[in-house]
Amino acid sequence: MSTVVSETPASKFRLPTDVKPTHYDLIVRTDLEKLTFDGSVTVSLDVKEETKTIVMNSSKLKLGKATVYPAGSQSDPLTSDPSFDEKDKRVSFSFPTAFPADTKAKISVGFAGELTGSMTGYYRSSFEEEGKTKYYSLTQFEATDARSAFPCWDEPALKATYSVTMVSKADTVNISNMPITSETVFSPNDHADLKTIFPDVNEDWKVTKFETTPLMSSYLVAFANGPFEYLESSAKMPLSGRTIPLRIYATKDLIHQAQFALDVKAKVLPLYEQVFEVEYPLPKLDTLVANDFDAGAMENWGLITGRTSALLLDPKKADLAAKKRVVVVQSHEVAHMWFGNITTMEWWDYLYLNEGELLMGEVIIEGTAYPEFKPNSEFITLHLNRALALDSKLSSHPIEIACPNAESIGQIFDSLSYSKAASVLRMLSAYVGEDKFLKGVSLYLKAHLYANTVTNDLWAGISESTGLDIISFMDNWVKKIGFPVITVTETPGGIKVRQDRFLETGLAEGKDNETIWNIPLSILTVDANGKSVVDRTAVLDAREKTFKLDTSKIYKLNAGTNGVYRVLYEDAHLSKIAAEVARPNSAFAIEDRMGLVNDALALSKAALIKLSNALTLIDALRNEQEYLVWDGISGNLSSLAAVWWEDESIRGLLDAFRTSLFLPFVKKLGYEYPASENPDISQLRTRAIEQCLAAKEQSVIDELKGRFAQYMKTGDDTVIPADLQGAIYRAAVIYGGKDEYNAVKAIYNKAPTPTSRISAMIALCQSKDHTLLEESYEIALKGARDQDVVYFLSGFASNDLTKREVVTFFQKHYEEFYKRFESTFMMRYLVETTYSGLSTQKDLDDMNAFFKDKDTSKYHMGLAQSLDSIRARIAYIEHSSQDVRYWLEAWKNGN
Repeated sequence: MSTVVSETPASKFRLPTDVKPTHYDLIVRTDLEKLTFDGSVTVSLDVKEETKTIVMNSSKLKLGKATVYPAGSQSDPLTSDPSFDEKDKRVSFSFPTAFPADTKAKISVGFAGELTGSMTGYYRSSFEEEGKTKYYSLTQFEATDARSAFPCWDEPALKATYSVTMVSKADTVNISNMPITSETVFSPNDHADLKTIFPDVNEDWKVTKFETTPLMSSYLVAFANGPFEYLESSAKMPLSGRTIPLRIYATKDLIHQAQFALDVKAKVLPLYEQVFEVEYPLPKLDTLVANDFDAGAMENWGLITGRTSALLLDPKKADLAAKKRVVVVQSHEVAHMWFGNITTMEWWDYLYLNEGELLMGEVIIEGTAYPEFKPNSEFITLHLNRALALDSKLSSHPIEIACPNAESIGQIFDSLSYSKAASVLRMLSAYVGEDKFLKGVSLYLKAHLYANTVTNDLWAGISESTGLDIISFMDNWVKKIGFPVITVTETPGGIKVRQDRFLETGLAEGKDNETIWNIPLSILTVDANGKSVVDRTAVLDAREKTFKLDTSKIYKLNAGTNGVYRVLYEDAHLSKIAAEVARPNSAFAIEDRMGLVNDALALSKAALIKLSNALTLIDALRNEQEYLVWDGISGNLSSLAAVWWEDESIRGLLDAFRTSLFLPFVKKLGYEYPASENPDISQLRTRAIEQCLAAKEQSVIDELKGRFAQYMKTGDDTVIPADLQGAIYRAAVIYGGKDEYNAVKAIYNKAPTPTSRISAMIALCQSKDHTLLEESYEIALKGARDQDVVYFLSGFASNDLTKREVVTFFQKHYEEFYKRFESTFMMRYLVETTYSGLSTQKDLDDMNAFFKDKDTSKYHMGLAQSLDSIRARIAYIEHSSQDVRYWLEAWKNGN
């Protein structure tokens, strides 16, 4: 297949270093009727080396002449026409005389652009009001799209201060990173300077000026204009004693669902100041909710932005998953106000230095603010297992990876930069102790305030707080590809442990198995009183090592499942472990039980243990009561069903096994959700019902269908608990006809909450009627918002009837999709989602053939990973079909 892999040195893609920006005066006018913007930027420069040419980043903009004012010069200002480099998204201005080194200058450039629906740069989003489509504008600059809003030095290390002025229609609202200093209706007398930039501006317009920002990277600049409303709160900060005003903005139709996100922000913001021991540096912190948004959310300094499903919920109709989503997103983005915004990675190679902070945002701080969600335990499913799944492919990449150009930067916003990065930090925190780890992070931030960093800067801070050589301990975890599997063999005096790189198809060999990691083994044993004891000093820092241990008693490596590795035991010990997990007062904590299940299924996929052994372990957990353990079991069994989706006998047996595990919970817990119920019980009920629906359990199907029928008859949606929306909508479409389909489509068109809309989208793709499916394909292609297309493809890919149909659909409209999403991260997700259900050699061959002549440079990593996934499923079917069939038949027959 065709791809564009550059052999050019990384420096070729970086801007020249002869000048450095120090301050931007940015003026932007927004016209929401014409859907255009224009303005002027004046940048103060330090001239580092003598030069006649000034090179900036610019993309998709019309630029005027540049005017340069050399500092201290009595001569007239110099002007230059722009010279564009479209490929590298740059503009050059050449002047007749050179600017001497070690001097200062100012450059001013006028610009104009269109407010498109691209979800990148400065773009438009839409909403419906009184039957009419209306628009507002906002920014999304990460990673390299500030240049498409105004010409700038668009690299994270080129920090500067920004003074933003917005010109807009008088009846709209302007927001930016900083608070407003003045806002007045345009006056020719008061704003004569603006009249020269915008000759046609009049009293219908207003001028909004904002405070100057601290030193910051261009990708964190943000501004927005529209008919926004807001809710307001505040937070008292523990270090400074200041009260920080907090707002959340949205359009009138959505603002009533924004209170919970505002409350979360108020709760977590002071906790970060306390943990990081660094004062929050800005005078306010806003959040803006957007209908059209490429990512989940964005940590613009002082102005967080994000999509509706990440920031909104109706407290009267909110499911627990939606609440957790809002908590996670707001906490994550607030953490960035320090980790990423004050201290920023030097270049995109080090993206994980920003995004690995999700350990703070989604575990440490969330665990303090919302302990009922058990975020440390849930991290294993949400992040660790996801990271290990991606990192077990030959096509994986290291956490720290060279990103010379825009195409490569866009591809690393994945589970390795986020989830694996956070996982190795969580492992390090468990190894050195959370207090020392957080102290090290604080030292790191304090040493690099308003500056840029590389990996060793973080390790240096934690080394200082612990007295350990963290740099050499952690080096391979971030710079090498993959992760190890620990093979445990019992010896007369203990255990011998060996590390090899783990692949989803088995152990790596040769050059793919050269890395030696420093692995905290965290060996769990049981003392004479039956209490768990964990040795956190044991480290495997060689290929093999022997450790003394009483193997007659139960033991387990990776206590707490903090380690970024799998553990492979001998069959005899795995049987002992299965017996131990079945005990009511097991020595294994919830995190251990979750890790054991995930390891067993992953090892069976790699043919390192039999799949039947993994199922035996799951079967032993029938008396398990913890939701998160069942959540892990649920995900793993769904994955197995997706692998054997075309083998009716195995799929039928798997469905019977799933039903036997989850139906008792349905019978015990029912279908109602009491308001005061423990979150774990609510989530367990939901997961059990969903599993029984997927396994085609008739009693559950009848209940869910009956509830939707009652809703259709009466219009009363109280018969559809928020937590069961997805399951009920799916059941209605799968087992209903056109009436049910149309009723779900009506919900999609006028969804009361973001969650119900997503549930409806996925459900519309579950029909067994091709006529109705054609309607869903048409919605996906022409009716869905750009950000929502992936939900439709996900729905089709999870429907056995359309697993291959959706591939045909995607390929037929490939050029259309490519053009539609070429400037966003979305193309990668569309490829991964479309092909996620395939499992045969023909599927693999056809996929290779289709992409052979395509330019895959924007998504070649995701494509390679998708191909690896199909190969792994083919191998899984080949080596485990007979084993899983025999075990399931024996289980069914009671043997």
